[in-house]
Amino acid sequence: MTTYLVTGAGGGLGAIAARELAATGARVVLALRDPARVTPPPGHTEVRRLDLADLASVRAFAAGWSGDLDVLINNAGVMAVPYAKTADGFETHMAVNHFGPFLLTNLLLPHLTGRVVTVSSNLSRRGKLPLDDLNWERRQYSPVAAYAQSKLANLLFTHELQRRLAESGSTVRAVAAHPGVARTGLDRHFGGVQGFALKALYPLIAQKKAEYGALPILFAATGDVPGDAYVGPGDRSGGRPRLERRRTDAGLARELWEISVRLTRA
Repeated sequence: MTTYLVTGAGGGLGAIAARELAATGARVVLALRDPARVTPPPGHTEVRRLDLADLASVRAFAAGWSGDLDVLINNAGVMAVPYAKTADGFETHMAVNHFGPFLLTNLLLPHLTGRVVTVSSNLSRRGKLPLDDLNWERRQYSPVAAYAQSKLANLLFTHELQRRLAESGSTVRAVAAHPGVARTGLDRHFGGVQGFALKALYPLIAQKKAEYGALPILFAATGDVPGDAYVGPGDRSGGRPRLERRRTDAGLARELWEISVRLTRA
């Protein structure tokens, strides 16, 4: 039986992905901050606590894992939240969207047999990654820019992870996916002019159903895709997901990896 681990599976795209995977007869572990608030979908499913904003929680989760893990889906994320730092000293977007998944993936690698899927975003195209200020201590904070930075970090992480896996001779693949603009509620923190513009344009640019936004994630997790692939949606009506081009900077990816190892003690 194939085993999937889906982070952020309490709602939105993660919940949809978990439900669809469970429907195939797979074993699905839903990882989220508050397990008591979620009823797992029917099938071979279970819910476990994981707070990606807390590296101690990440370590405890990984320490409690036993047996093989076929596919890890790094889906959990935050978007455009106000400035704050976690107990580990990380800006919230970088903590939840990058540093937490980075540590989780590295700790679970000895168990992984299939692939790592990391969910990015089209906003990664707008991301900038100053390695000397990943936690927004020297720049004027922008919630949208912070989100875009973390989503670029997801792609760089995927690229460097695949390079390292291939170099070690591992058959595990690292791939990335993005849902397009899906109606999941993740954008609820948008405010000001950007928030007004998004709400006005949403009916025109969003996927008709959140389920369509989950299709690229499911395809990245189960389809025949190469390592370091970037899977996006086919069209707004749920067309077949497709491979897309994405930003690649091998040098920056290596530097980010080394900094992330140091900061998370991975």
